[in-house]
Amino acid sequence: MTSSFRACIHRCNLHIVNRVMCILQEDDDLPYEEEIIRNPYSVKCWMRYIEHKQNAQKSVLNMIYERALKELPGSYKLWYNYLRERRKQVKGKCVTDPAYEEVNNCHERALVFMHKMPRIWIDYCQFMVSQCKITRSRRTFDRALRALPITQHPRIWPLYLRFAHNLPLPETAIRVYRRYLKLSPENAEEYIDYLRSVGRLDEAAIRLAAVVNDENFLWHELCDLISQNPDKVTSLNVGAIIRGGLTRFTDQLGKLWCSLADYYIRSGHFEKARDVYEEAILTVVTVRDFTQVFDSYAQFEESMIAAKMETTSELGQDEDGDIDLELRLARFELLITRRPLLLNSVLLRQNPHNVHEWHKRVKLYEGQPRQIINTYTEAVQTIDPMKATGKPHTLWVSFARFYEDNEQLDDARTIFEKATKVNYKQVDDLAAVWCEYGEMELRHENYDQALRILRKATAIPARKAEYFDSSEPVQNRVYKSLKVWSMLADLEESLGTFQSTKAVYDRIIDLRIATPQIIINYAMFLEEHNYFEDSFKAYERGIALFKWPNVHDIWNTYLTKFIDRYGGKKLERARDLFEQALDRCPAKYAKTIYLLYAKLEEEYGLARHAMAVYERATAAVEPEEQHQMFNIYIKRAAEIYGVTHTRAIYQKAIEVLPDEHARDMCLRFADMESKLGEIDRARAIYSYCSQICDPRLTAHFWQTWKEFEIRHGNEDTIREMLRIKRSVQATYNTQVNFMSSQMLKATINATGTVSDLAPGQSGVDDMKMLEQKAQQLAAEAEQDKPKPKDKILFVRSDTSRSELAELAKQANPDEIDIDDEDEDAEDGEPDEVQLEQKSVPTAVFGGLKDD
Repeated sequence: MTSSFRACIHRCNLHIVNRVMCILQEDDDLPYEEEIIRNPYSVKCWMRYIEHKQNAQKSVLNMIYERALKELPGSYKLWYNYLRERRKQVKGKCVTDPAYEEVNNCHERALVFMHKMPRIWIDYCQFMVSQCKITRSRRTFDRALRALPITQHPRIWPLYLRFAHNLPLPETAIRVYRRYLKLSPENAEEYIDYLRSVGRLDEAAIRLAAVVNDENFLWHELCDLISQNPDKVTSLNVGAIIRGGLTRFTDQLGKLWCSLADYYIRSGHFEKARDVYEEAILTVVTVRDFTQVFDSYAQFEESMIAAKMETTSELGQDEDGDIDLELRLARFELLITRRPLLLNSVLLRQNPHNVHEWHKRVKLYEGQPRQIINTYTEAVQTIDPMKATGKPHTLWVSFARFYEDNEQLDDARTIFEKATKVNYKQVDDLAAVWCEYGEMELRHENYDQALRILRKATAIPARKAEYFDSSEPVQNRVYKSLKVWSMLADLEESLGTFQSTKAVYDRIIDLRIATPQIIINYAMFLEEHNYFEDSFKAYERGIALFKWPNVHDIWNTYLTKFIDRYGGKKLERARDLFEQALDRCPAKYAKTIYLLYAKLEEEYGLARHAMAVYERATAAVEPEEQHQMFNIYIKRAAEIYGVTHTRAIYQKAIEVLPDEHARDMCLRFADMESKLGEIDRARAIYSYCSQICDPRLTAHFWQTWKEFEIRHGNEDTIREMLRIKRSVQATYNTQVNFMSSQMLKATINATGTVSDLAPGQSGVDDMKMLEQKAQQLAAEAEQDKPKPKDKILFVRSDTSRSELAELAKQANPDEIDIDDEDEDAEDGEPDEVQLEQKSVPTAVFGGLKDD
């Protein structure tokens, strides 16, 4: 490092120190300086200091800004305010003043960090333009466009174009405009105006030609101009221009047609205008265009009527004027009347394969037979069944029904015959045609003809095809249509013989198109004719065709009919059928079959077999049906074997069922044992069930046990019950997760929301409330601990001593009365006991002892 450079640095440091000392000449600056020393990187501290020195000398204020930017060079707020302050300081000075260059340098320094900030670039560009430095301004604009993302360019281009427009050099402005049009070609008109203003007509003509060739540009303005000014535009062929637009702008047909008609109206050629409107409403293909043209047409006719009425009132009435007015009114009324039909035509031009619109068109011609026939004929000739929207066969059926309603059966048959030869998309369409054909003959009592038609429909074609093979025509696949076969079966049952009907049903089954209902109908038909074994064979064939769950209805009907027919005569066969039905039977459908099976065994078989079926049913049905199945099992076992036989069933039910149903079973089991006098058994059941009964949620169980002990127990049993209750409650209290969920559930049920647990505290946390509840329960448990001074030591529940005393006072029929007063007498003689004999009833010994 040279000595001259060191001296330079020393002088700079002295200069900075002197400047700082100048700043600190005021005592009020000291707090701000201290704050800046403590927080040199805080923008707020620097801004407060700058605001404090706002009225100081410019050099002092600039020095503070420089110090702040030295610490925080990336602060947009500091740079923006500093640059604004510097521009304000040079405002009004001559552009040659060196201060301008200093401000330019400040902007350059700012853009090192703020090059992505469009506001800084905009201010800099405007400041540069104000200095009248053309080249530097242009380069600054270019730098801004290169530095900023393209989404920010719309903020720069207006300034750039205004700057270029005011330049005395057209070449520079032209190049700027060319660049701009690459981003926004829709603003070419502005460029063309500029080119014409500077005399660059060649390029202006090229740009204008490009604009005219653009489909989205100026065409509608041209149409409006020439259609609204027919007397002034004479050098152009207006009709040819607008019709040329009709072929190019298919999305604006309505507006262009109206423009063409408006041109003729303003020219006074009213009949030509009317012809244009008629041509328009018969060619447009969208509802929007039709609405525009029709409204304009109706407005034109109204204006013509109004003009004629006004002319008649001024010139007086004459016969020719009245006729002309009536003609115009008739035209207007006819136009309004034709609107639904014209709109329907528009929709059909839009989609000629729309079946629904063809039906609507027929309704619009109601009362006009010739038009209806023409419409139906046009519809069936126009619609392609493969492209149709809707069911095309309905048009053929409606066409035939129209002839039928007019008593022209031969014509209706001709229509149906043609309809059966149409290549529909779906087999169901052709099947519907055959069925309608047959129903028409039935309505006119031509039964043999109806049978012949349906037999023809179901005849096997020379070339067989699969039902879902879309590559084959529907005529080769209709023989597998269940719809036609079902109708044929119904007709054979009503009109044919037994053999012909049986042959139809057998054919349906052989084709493997039968449904469970067809099988059931076939079996019912055979049963009505007393062919019972054949009907059972039909059920068997149906069972072989279908699997679960489709075979459910067949099995139910089959088993019911078999039992009704034979009862217990063919018991082994019936059992085999039931076992076959239950094989792979889903649990969802097992209940009905098991109950039917058990009923068979009860009525015609063995009771133990019925019990075995009930036992199998309890394991085979769905879990939600097990409780009901066990109830049926217990009831039937009690009726057949007696209540004592149900003990094993109760035990199994308690083991298998979920806790909710197991509690109910335990209560019923205990009640039964208590009625039988087995008090100890009942108490053991209550004790077992208590392990799945939370006292806070199953108060009914504990109340039932309590009432049981009051009737049959004593103080010790009651204490044991209370001890078990407390033990179970403590067990559930240790299960934190269970306790939490149950308390939340109980709280929500009781109060509606968790927040209600802590009134006045809207933000109480759920876990905090659970902890508080747990602490409360622990405190209650602590209070319930036995005290040493008490004589009876056992875990107390919420039952107080007074309640125990009341329980002790209640009469217990099973309690043995022992008198303890005589124990104190040492020398006392025992009292004489009077014994009374009582005869034993004969029923106790049954038939083993004679009287």
